Amino acid sequence: MKKVLFIAALFVSSFVNAQQNVPAYRGEIERIQPNGDTLYTYLRGDERSHYAMTIDGWQIKENEKGYLCYALQKKDGSIVASRKIAHNESDRKKCEKRWLERKGIRRSEN
Repeated sequence: MKKVLFIAALFVSSFVNAQQNVPAYRGEIERIQPNGDTLYTYLRGDERSHYAMTIDGWQIKENEKGYLCYALQKKDGSIVASRKIAHNESDRKKCEKRWLERKGIRRSEN
């Protein structure tokens, strides 16, 4: 009986290890903001460490109201959602672009 339990535990353990580090979906994702705007995004990372970003590489986070906002890095290193709602590059105003250049987190697509 102990041998059967050991083999079962070994099988479950190997199955769990095989499921680690599953990469995020690599394709473009269309997200609808609560105000009806459409935002195209990418996911990067795996189940342990992941983030979302705009098509042109700005990191985004969802706020408590369900909006995807540009991400900010706090002094302690944590990443939080800013108050700036994210837009597709073609829909950004000049002030939003300036804000991103000063405070946004730029990520590569890989």
